[in-house]
Amino acid sequence: MNLWVLRHGQAQNRASSDAARELTDRGREEVLRSAAHLATQPLQAILASPYLRAQQTAALVRQTLGFEPNVLTVPWLTPDCEPTDVITQLEGMSWEHLLLVSHQPLVGALIGLLQHGHYRQPQPMDTASLVRLQGEWPLAGLMTLGQIHHA
Repeated sequence: MNLWVLRHGQAQNRASSDAARELTDRGREEVLRSAAHLATQPLQAILASPYLRAQQTAALVRQTLGFEPNVLTVPWLTPDCEPTDVITQLEGMSWEHLLLVSHQPLVGALIGLLQHGHYRQPQPMDTASLVRLQGEWPLAGLMTLGQIHHA
């Protein structure tokens, strides 16, 4: 499995709620730079948090890549979700090449858990940072960090 994890681009500091924060112009530029690293990847699906900035990030990636399938919105990719719940969801999926678009602290904790098997080494993730994990299964401690790109 090739699992790509993308943190959303830079977002507004203020909005009516955290979920309603939009990407800034800089955030859109960051996402476009990160999307370029996915241009040759055989993605089968893009899953995104329902928060606006993640939805905008996923839509920009989809548009940039000319990716045909729609972005799938899932409730288990919000900032405060539990990484073990994400792993449980991923275990039931049949895709081999998948992009997750989400937020900190979830993305850092998830990557650290998949790579090291514990929460003591979360992966630092700036806005629009992109990480590629590889492994047979999305299980704690059984995936290898393949690539990392910071926008």
